[in-house]
Amino acid sequence: YRVFAAPKEYDYLKKFNVGLEHIVDFGFFSIIARPLFWFLKLLYDLIGNYGVAIIILTILVRIPFIPIVNRGQKSMQKLSELQPKLMQLKEQYKNDPQRLQKEMMELYKKYKINPMSGCLPILLQIPVFFALYKILTIAIELRQAPFMFWIHDLSAKDPYYVLPIVMGVTMLIQQKMTPSTADPTQQKIMLLMPVVFTFLFLSFPSGLVLYWLINNLFGIAQQFYINRKIKKSA
Repeated sequence: YRVFAAPKEYDYLKKFNVGLEHIVDFGFFSIIARPLFWFLKLLYDLIGNYGVAIIILTILVRIPFIPIVNRGQKSMQKLSELQPKLMQLKEQYKNDPQRLQKEMMELYKKYKINPMSGCLPILLQIPVFFALYKILTIAIELRQAPFMFWIHDLSAKDPYYVLPIVMGVTMLIQQKMTPSTADPTQQKIMLLMPVVFTFLFLSFPSGLVLYWLINNLFGIAQQFYINRKIKKSA
């Protein structure tokens, strides 16, 4: 029998060359978590701060998705402008759901709009989010890893809840900047999302909250650019 009694440091376990590194369980999204973890450690070796490494990693992960997000945001803008016509169709065919669906699809086709494209950027972030969550909660390398000021452990929650609150504010700003396709009642309900996420993130590792915060800031900058571009072309 082989017995290992020590902290599960990935690189140290790998040196034995007997597959011990696999006891570090990165979960369902391990195919994403392992390369992210490797790259995060590489950035740490260059910079010496896991917090800064998470910021750089977040930006680099977002860059390849810029064209997809841009298309999604433009599609959402067009869909928002199309709301009066959609409301008219809903009123006209309120007793004929099949006809309504057909007419709506024809309208989307005419204006070259994909109603699901706005959801794609969020769906793409989910695997990265869960992969990073696993890294921050199980990787011994990030235990008690400081960032700056009051953040002395990126694997633990923010002791003063500053990061989750700022994250919630940026989420609200981003939501306000993004064109909405929902009716007024749904829009009011959606405004509760930043509040819900803020309370949810209060107990999350501060490194994960930092990732989501930088992600939001990147999204705000991208949305500002798209809104400005659409305004100029209008």
